[in-house]
Amino acid sequence: MTQTFQSLGLSPLILETLNDLGYETPSPIQAATIPLLLDGRDVMGQAQTGTGKTAAFTLPSLQQLDGDDLQMLILTPTRELAIQVSEAVYRYGNKLGVKVLPIYGGQSYERQERRLKKGVHVVVGTPGRTLDLIRKRTLKLDKVRFLILDEADEMLKMGFIEDVEAILSATDKDTRQTLLFSATFSKEIRRLAQSYMNNPEEITIEADEVTNEDINQRYYMVNDRDKIEALSRILEYETRQNTLIFTRTRVGSSELAEKLAQRGFPAIAIHGDLAQNERERILNRFRNGQLNILVATDVVGRGVDIQEVSHVINFDMPQMPIEYVHRIGRTGRAGRSGEAITFITSRQKRNLRTIERYIDRSIHKAKLPTAQDILQKREEEFMQMLVERIEKTDSANVILGELMQMGYPAEQIATAVIDMLAEKEFAAPVKEISEVRERSRGSKGRSRERSRSKSSHENGMVRLAIDAGRKNGIRPGDVIYVIASSAQIPGKSIGAINIGNTETYVDVPEQHVDAVLRANGGKVKGQQVSVSKA
Repeated sequence: MTQTFQSLGLSPLILETLNDLGYETPSPIQAATIPLLLDGRDVMGQAQTGTGKTAAFTLPSLQQLDGDDLQMLILTPTRELAIQVSEAVYRYGNKLGVKVLPIYGGQSYERQERRLKKGVHVVVGTPGRTLDLIRKRTLKLDKVRFLILDEADEMLKMGFIEDVEAILSATDKDTRQTLLFSATFSKEIRRLAQSYMNNPEEITIEADEVTNEDINQRYYMVNDRDKIEALSRILEYETRQNTLIFTRTRVGSSELAEKLAQRGFPAIAIHGDLAQNERERILNRFRNGQLNILVATDVVGRGVDIQEVSHVINFDMPQMPIEYVHRIGRTGRAGRSGEAITFITSRQKRNLRTIERYIDRSIHKAKLPTAQDILQKREEEFMQMLVERIEKTDSANVILGELMQMGYPAEQIATAVIDMLAEKEFAAPVKEISEVRERSRGSKGRSRERSRSKSSHENGMVRLAIDAGRKNGIRPGDVIYVIASSAQIPGKSIGAINIGNTETYVDVPEQHVDAVLRANGGKVKGQQVSVSKA
């Protein structure tokens, strides 16, 4: 029986957060670890990066936090991982009001000490900087209830063993819950666990399968607002059979399927809210070729047997590398080749690198088909259609004869028919797409008006874009509310607001930009909106 997050004992607020994030079923490390942590046990988990271990140790720990003290310390080997884990903690604890601070070398002590003085619930730090702040007495661990060593083997390889032991010694072994995660359990790791943990429960998750060499993996870098256009272009240009498109949320899958159908690409959504018999009916139609585009959440990423899928498209990037493997594993089967396509935004480059490390393989960047490519493809298909029709059609001869008797030459008749058919065939316009790339200021192809709307009016401010505008009924007050409330910043600090028809631009002080982007919007008039750098 498949386990659910509900069955693991997580609180309603945590479950609501997971639902918003599109998590449907726990990964093996999560299913094994969460109940033990809620039961107060120390845990040693052997799992690779990308298996979902961050959620495994974060969710149950966050659920048990109380008060305003620092109660949770997570140690990571690198600052990149510290940032990544702190962002995950922020997402998981957002509805609980959890305050998290990453601390690492290369950043000013003063800034970190100031944040610590204001008060945080969770610190995610590298061993060196964490120990420095402990010795300066600005990082106090007397109330720490959860101490997590993430990628402990890497910390030891990098020579942090003495720092780690000093930090462990600064907390109370009898009152804290200690969690250790490592890719391997070396003698040194076991010695550390024996010295500083209380009868830890051991969990081992075997490394998942690697991706099939027959799968051509590529990614396209696009703005969020351009993803539907980019997808439409790929669906029209690619020679494909059954196509699986993955979205992050159930609502997102239904909305995308509807938009694709409106654009002439019949698609059906499948997700966890559908009854099992309805999901099976949709899958059977997909397997039998009655429909060839399925928009899915990760409910079909695991354990569902679908043959002859030519393309898997990650419309939304998966939350974990292991889910990427499960998703694209739906193609390239039984000796066939397959295409795995992923859309990423500029902010998701680090997530892409994490996936590449996990699968030990580079994913190459591709260029979207141009408008000219699409038109040429349409012409080729139209020509093929005419040739096939000419070779097998006799029924039009009577009409042709009558038209020629009226004095119209055969060439003129043929030209008129082709024009009429081509007008219908090529009616759909090919819209322009703004590819996200590293641009220097003043790069070509950007109009002055667009540049003015996207650049900040004031020094010290950064211009952000909200994917809603006048047609959504958005007003300046809505903009201030969604930015200030989601990121917990003063409304009066927000600068100029420029509301367009479908997009809104707003100036935010530089020091608040990261918080606003992490919050990534909220609801305006019942509609979910997202925020990105303009």
